[in-house]
Amino acid sequence: MKKEKKILLLVGGISPEREVSKSSGENVYNALVKLGYDVTVVDPAYGDNQPKENRLFFESTDYSLISRENYIKAINLPEFDNVDLVFNSLHGKYGEDGTIQSLLELKKIKYTGSGVLASSLTMDKCASKILFQHFDVSTPKWFFVSEDYVNMTEIKEKIKDSILYPCVIKPNDQGSTIGLSICHKEEEIEAAVKLALQFSSKALIEEFIEGFELTVGVLDSLVLPPLEIKPKKDCYDYECKYTDGMSEYEVPAQFPVEVLDNLKNQAKLAFDALGCTSYARIDFRVNRKHQIYCLEANTLPGMTSHSLLPKMAFAAGISFEELIEKIITYSLK
Repeated sequence: MKKEKKILLLVGGISPEREVSKSSGENVYNALVKLGYDVTVVDPAYGDNQPKENRLFFESTDYSLISRENYIKAINLPEFDNVDLVFNSLHGKYGEDGTIQSLLELKKIKYTGSGVLASSLTMDKCASKILFQHFDVSTPKWFFVSEDYVNMTEIKEKIKDSILYPCVIKPNDQGSTIGLSICHKEEEIEAAVKLALQFSSKALIEEFIEGFELTVGVLDSLVLPPLEIKPKKDCYDYECKYTDGMSEYEVPAQFPVEVLDNLKNQAKLAFDALGCTSYARIDFRVNRKHQIYCLEANTLPGMTSHSLLPKMAFAAGISFEELIEKIITYSLK
């Protein structure tokens, strides 16, 4: 049955996660159509030169030249007039960091995911860490360096004195482990910092927690069953996230009940600490003693065939279409 609500779906964008966004967006688009919504698709990277056929939004070959300058042109398209909700399937910079959210709020348009402040905080890993510490969310030891001041001697001394090896070095405001390195010795630090700073003006240097990779989905007030990620490599990197057979997943995760309860409590605490709304995914490492460390929050988790939030929702008895419906309902509250 056709629903009255008009949904505008944002896909693509210009971040390094553009292809992931297209894949997520296509899954969301198909669900929205099945649910009977009136759906329009826009890729802000195309500006006012949008494809005439919906399939072109999701193809790996770009329909036209993409640019961040096109975002303003896109947001002023007539397609945004009289929509009930924008379903944001953008990933990475300009999609998750509060940029597109600010533009939508200026036009007084409701959208999925968290608001401007929470979006900017969750994309800024350093800011998230500060809030985690303030609200007693356990997180690995860390410090950051800025592209304006990179002193390798100081960095190596700090790592040796407090972080220790192995350590994680990653961009401050990217997702999907883009630009991330795990360093086992001092000789690897300089290359890792330079790599991270290719993607961000800050590099986060963090204690590596030996143990297990877990994540917890939060849908408004509902906390989903924790999921354990079992990558084929030492690190759950981009290849492991988006390549068939490179990771295995167990949901609900097979840990003692008190560990799972603690994970869920910490996930909701992190969600609230950052001011998240609607939905998010909170990522953790759990060491061999079952101590929990929150890494970060993702306010626009992926919706690809490999994505974790849909897997956790399914474990809670929520189909993909029902998940999309719930996100829409929570976003329109």
